[in-house]
Amino acid sequence: MLGLPGTARAASAPSVTVQVWLKPDLAGAAAFADAAATPGNPGFHQYLSPNAYTARFGLSAAHAKAVGDWLAGAGLKQVHVSSGRDYVSASGAVTRLTPPASVAPYVLGVTGLADDSDGSSMTASAKPAAPAESAAPATLAAAPTCSQYWAQHVQSVQPAYQGLTKASLPICGYSAAQLRAAYGVTPANTGKGVTIALTEDSSPAAMFATLTEYAKRNHLPLPRSSQFRQVQDGTCSDIAAAHATADSVRVDDEAQMDSEAVYALAPDADQLMVVGGGCNQGLLDAALSVLVGDGTHPGATIVSNSWQIPLGSEPKQVMHAIDLRAAAEGVGMYVASGDTPGLTMPGSDPYATVVGGTTLGIGARNERIFETGWSTDTGSLDDGKWNDLGISGAGGGTSLDWAQPAYQKGVVPASMSQVQVGGKTLVNRAAPDIAADADPDTGMLVGYIQTGTDAKPGPYQTAPNAGTSLATPLIAALVADAEQGEQAPFGFINPLLYRLAGTSAVRDVLPPSASAPQQDRAAYTPAADGLTPSLDVFGAQGPGQSQVIAKGYDTVTGVGTPNGGAFVARLRKASR
Repeated sequence: MLGLPGTARAASAPSVTVQVWLKPDLAGAAAFADAAATPGNPGFHQYLSPNAYTARFGLSAAHAKAVGDWLAGAGLKQVHVSSGRDYVSASGAVTRLTPPASVAPYVLGVTGLADDSDGSSMTASAKPAAPAESAAPATLAAAPTCSQYWAQHVQSVQPAYQGLTKASLPICGYSAAQLRAAYGVTPANTGKGVTIALTEDSSPAAMFATLTEYAKRNHLPLPRSSQFRQVQDGTCSDIAAAHATADSVRVDDEAQMDSEAVYALAPDADQLMVVGGGCNQGLLDAALSVLVGDGTHPGATIVSNSWQIPLGSEPKQVMHAIDLRAAAEGVGMYVASGDTPGLTMPGSDPYATVVGGTTLGIGARNERIFETGWSTDTGSLDDGKWNDLGISGAGGGTSLDWAQPAYQKGVVPASMSQVQVGGKTLVNRAAPDIAADADPDTGMLVGYIQTGTDAKPGPYQTAPNAGTSLATPLIAALVADAEQGEQAPFGFINPLLYRLAGTSAVRDVLPPSASAPQQDRAAYTPAADGLTPSLDVFGAQGPGQSQVIAKGYDTVTGVGTPNGGAFVARLRKASR
């Protein structure tokens, strides 16, 4: 037992690096952020530099020092106040930290004590299938298992499942050209002059070489050497770091997908990839480091965060403080809603733009055939009978913690904003805010390079991948296209975005129509690798399901999906 109250360690406890997050002036920062994000307000688009934010809203240097003195007095080592006075870090064999009354008013929460190396800080994406180029040549052409465009291959379904007797094979992975066409990206909109930060859980192998090969194969201009920069900026405990190293042997093309999705829709945007190191705390560090920047400017004006942290696993106020700093500095924080129904910690904060998911069918001429919310009921065919495996899809819902922000009033219906908390009916923040393609049945073809056993980069391979961590960089790239050439960054976009609800700028995403062709209502995956055939029925709405797909705002897709040039044009107009 250590000498100061509320601090404990066990003789066998491993060394950890904790961060005691400091409490800024949250109310003042929120008022400033609201003014900076609201059209018509005198403070609209008047942002603070990172240093100015710290000086105006950060905890004082004296109070930060008091927190550091407490940690040092408790026997922790390497006590350090972060440059933006967002937290105090320290290392030691500690299992519990409860601030004493003398410093408790200065503390938001503590991260790094719990070992989250069990996957709680997972990326919000479907795991890649086997590499598309790894199959050995066959004497006879094998039956197709996927399609290059929607409904290229249609499979009969016997016996019928939920009334369906046929379905399309899933997409082998959309190309950049298909996604650009689906989202109406023109040659003039390239994201030039805009920097997008990508926060990642692990480091990709040979990312610039991968991006260059992706550009070649997708007939895009080759990336400039100055266009991509990768940095490591995240602190994890020894256990979490060891887990991240051991886990790195698996195929993980998350970072590659994020980078390539941005490049597909905004090929001239600069990319800053910040790797957090494989734990919750590291991911929070990565996001914060973009905002601190060089003190004079943040590292980017758009941050794509394709990861999820379960509610309750970290203090929600920590994410809230990060998002407030971003909004005050003119940085848009785009976060994945997650790949499981319900809310996550980053995907519920009112100062984040939360990106949900859709199922998107793109036809032979790159036309949009259909789009619905990603909510899939999967059936597995076993011994001639279908077994319902339940509903999966994009995250979303209504927060129990955060009140409804002003920008959602009049747009989010009462049925999706009211929750029961402690016997009271509250009107709270609903998520997501906007959506893009995320269903693994309609995912993107991702290129990646793995490091071989000789520690050298291997060949370029491809595999389809998806999830709301595909949707998030797609939305970030489209916003960069709109931000291109503008006098000021859009910053926190939600007050603008909700003004576009119901206009031509966004497409309202609806449930599948009963009159739609059956091949546009489900995807059939043939038996392979010992797995039985399966059928994914789109737009599923199960009894008791808290998330719905509906006309207008809904808790799977938010206000809808970007409608090409109209989205870019109206977003620019609304921001001026």
